[in-house]
Amino acid sequence: MRLSRTLKPGLAALAVLAIFLAGCTGSKITQDNFDRIKVGMTQAQVKEILAEATESSSLDIAGFSGTTSTWRRGDTTITIQFVNGKVVAKQFNKPQK
Repeated sequence: MRLSRTLKPGLAALAVLAIFLAGCTGSKITQDNFDRIKVGMTQAQVKEILAEATESSSLDIAGFSGTTSTWRRGDTTITIQFVNGKVVAKQFNKPQK
């Protein structure tokens, strides 16, 4: 089976795009990005750095709202706690090999 000449460049571009996207997956879950997160940052600022959280849970009590968000990639986990939408605590976990 032969591919037409007009189809080959499109397939090549698609293959390059797929490789690029595969390399980007989860790449934001790093020690460097974790270090960029500072106490007092908003959830929106954290999302700009780490993208959407893998898991998130929230609780509202007497005018205070608390959220714990977790980002995972392989064996690396970043957990950030927010109170009223701002970072109050963070944790980076990557097991030693």
